Amino acid sequence: MPSVRRSVWLTVALGVFATLILGFGFPQRTLTTPMPSTVNMADMTWVQVRSAIERGYTVAIVPTGGVEQNGPQMVLGKHDYIVRKTSDRVARQLGNALVTPVVSFVPEGNYDPPSGNLLFPGTLGVPEAAFAATLKGIARSLKSAGFTTICFIGDHGGSQAAQAAVAAKLDRAWTGQGIAVLHVSDYYNVDKSQIAYLREKGETPATIGFHAGIIDTSELLAAHPQGVDLSQLKAVPWNSEPTGDSGDPMHASVEYGKALLKIKIDAAIRQIRAMLAKQKRFGLGRL
Repeated sequence: MPSVRRSVWLTVALGVFATLILGFGFPQRTLTTPMPSTVNMADMTWVQVRSAIERGYTVAIVPTGGVEQNGPQMVLGKHDYIVRKTSDRVARQLGNALVTPVVSFVPEGNYDPPSGNLLFPGTLGVPEAAFAATLKGIARSLKSAGFTTICFIGDHGGSQAAQAAVAAKLDRAWTGQGIAVLHVSDYYNVDKSQIAYLREKGETPATIGFHAGIIDTSELLAAHPQGVDLSQLKAVPWNSEPTGDSGDPMHASVEYGKALLKIKIDAAIRQIRAMLAKQKRFGLGRL
């Protein structure tokens, strides 16, 4: 037995010695890689993300969507598809941003008794505290990786308050470290501009509606057309149970959708660029 132990320790010692010799003779080389064509972090390797940050891609966009009922004509993942599309466009136009995967699980109302969209099967909601904790964890991960500007972009109304609170708290806590956290509220608060556009096209408040109406349906037609089936609306009987949509989604179109998405994208870019300009003015971050 003693000889076996000596043999094991000798093997370990030789391994350590060899490692030290190689370390001195052949210094460790840092992995590098060209920038990929994508801005979506989930489609990149860790080496690509690190290389992108070193090249100045220090803005991280965290899109939040939602899985909820959207009438009989649209899939439950409407918000996810829309915010994935818009966040990609925002990142590419900024030129120094990467995008995390979409956070799909967001507050949707009460469970027992159910309220809001949870009245309809398929809607998946989480408590606001759980959603806020998820955002905090994502932001802390991005900060540790080297991102200096973290932007929450939410496509769902029920997410806005929690996003704003988390962003404000983290921004205050990290400002001395050169890290900015932004709730991109202008992305969501474009109702007046979008409604004004539709009114110019001849639509009325009655046809525009609100949830799952012309705006939502048109945006999804532009972002993910296979997620819309307007024929389902034609099949709804006149005395139907509540369907979850409003207005007249039959007026929706890809043309409307492209214009409505552009309004949201442009608003987000303006707000993020204003934040970046503020960071630069005060010498914060690596811009």
